[in-house]
Amino acid sequence: MSNHQETQVNGNYTEQAKEVFDFIGKLSKEQPKIAEGFVTMHKATGQDSALTKKHKELQALAIAIGIRCEGCIACHVQDAIKAGATKDEIVETIGVSVLMGGGPSIVYGNKAYEAMQEMM
Repeated sequence: MSNHQETQVNGNYTEQAKEVFDFIGKLSKEQPKIAEGFVTMHKATGQDSALTKKHKELQALAIAIGIRCEGCIACHVQDAIKAGATKDEIVETIGVSVLMGGGPSIVYGNKAYEAMQEMM
């Protein structure tokens, strides 16, 4: 079993988030323009404007649940918490994602809930 698969089985979401950010570092060495573009876009959308960073992270979390991206869930739960999201806000975000995504979003919503419990 690879390191990534072990992380998914163990549900260590803090480690999963770290692996995603570590990969961005690796990608920046192999494909610097792609990594630079992604980081630039991430920074630009992460600033407060009409929506706060917290609200943008909650939106990103809802999308991550809907598209069934476990690494994205780990990163956006972590960033939502850092941006000041409360347990209630994260749980409500999970609920909205379940509304829009149905059964599969229940499965990945649970992963988001587990990540929140681990990281708070």
